[in-house]
Amino acid sequence: ECIYTKHLCLDGRQIHLEIYDPCSQQGKLSLADELHWADGFIIVYDISDRASFASAKALLHRLRGSHTAPCKKMVEPSVFLVGNKQDLCHMREVGWDEGQKLAMDHKCQFCELSAAEHYQEVVAMFTRVLRNITSNFKVKEKRRPSGSKSMAKLINNVFGKRRKSV
Repeated sequence: ECIYTKHLCLDGRQIHLEIYDPCSQQGKLSLADELHWADGFIIVYDISDRASFASAKALLHRLRGSHTAPCKKMVEPSVFLVGNKQDLCHMREVGWDEGQKLAMDHKCQFCELSAAEHYQEVVAMFTRVLRNITSNFKVKEKRRPSGSKSMAKLINNVFGKRRKSV
């Protein structure tokens, strides 16, 4: 398997990334396990290759279909659709509006970039993805306390303090 690991600091928070690249394994694209442990997905297609766009569309459909079923995750994973090779716009087969519409249909974020010419765009996109994922974790952490904790706090507030007689 092609899993890349990276440790980095983002907004003062240590992050451990595990990036799985299924395309590096020609012919073996099951994704069954990956769909359950991943906190986010970046689906990349080549704007100069209609077939890669069709593959991205099928993968988005499959990904969204697997997360509509009941699962253990509290927060739905972040999904980004990325049109790559913007530097080859003279060979474009997939319009920007097609990518944008596909992203909207599957409720994910969208951008186009050129990894070959502007690595800063790739860094910015990954940063956006990571911030989106970490904000989902903050939402998950801010859940209301369970009923027993709330009840214990209420009882403590009522009976825990000594009151002075009036």
